Amino acid sequence: MFTDIRQTPFINKLPAPVQPYAYLIRLDRPIGSWLLFWPGAWAIVLAALLPDMIVTVLFTLILFALGAPIMRGAGCVINDLWDRELDKKVERTAQRPLASGQVSPKAALIFVSALLGLGLLILLQLPLTSVLLGFAAIPFIVLYPLMKRFTFWPQAFLGLTFNFGALIGWASIDITLAYASIILYAAGFFWTLAYDTIYAFQDIEDDLTIGVKSTAILFQDDPKPIITLFYGMSLILLSYAFIKVGGSFLFILTLIPALWSIGRLIYQWNPDSQE
Repeated sequence: MFTDIRQTPFINKLPAPVQPYAYLIRLDRPIGSWLLFWPGAWAIVLAALLPDMIVTVLFTLILFALGAPIMRGAGCVINDLWDRELDKKVERTAQRPLASGQVSPKAALIFVSALLGLGLLILLQLPLTSVLLGFAAIPFIVLYPLMKRFTFWPQAFLGLTFNFGALIGWASIDITLAYASIILYAAGFFWTLAYDTIYAFQDIEDDLTIGVKSTAILFQDDPKPIITLFYGMSLILLSYAFIKVGGSFLFILTLIPALWSIGRLIYQWNPDSQE
């Protein structure tokens, strides 16, 4: 059976009653926390007047590093609460703790409330504008799992949701939310649209069977050009954001490794392989 659960020694050493909750918040796959952290980290650094604000920057980065896995975990629990019946019908997700019955919906609600409480404590360490933006992100987090039922663009809604950190991070340094922060948010949006479309190709057959939608289904006949476009837009907007804050055009040279990595990824990617 193909599953996205990764058995890890760290989780397997935890007490047995705790293990399903660790898998519920995807501790076996920390990449999601990194994907949530990076847009906020980019914004914090771009908004700052370095090195004058180095202490503030480091403190804020630490807060975001703590908050990212907590809020990613909360989002995963909310997602699995909405999708627990659908997840039972999808090979990749059938063994998730809520879908398989290892964690009850009531226990998951208590757990996610605790996670959101911890997230709030971290958010309250930031300026008021960041706090307000954090609350503005909550409807997106709650509603995202429903989007696959109504539109072929749930990945776009995830892009809007997952990159709120770019706005929150910028506001934690500069409450004016400069134009560059919106450009950075847009860069993250296209970045998410690219990687989550690739991710969604795992489930095309099951999604078609149960009637949910995705950009993978929308572009399944010829996906590589659209993936290239999404990644290209992300890199262009990221460069533009840097230039808008006074960065040198030489910055674009630092994107060469990213261009090489993305090009290799797209070339080697086999959309027909779940792995």
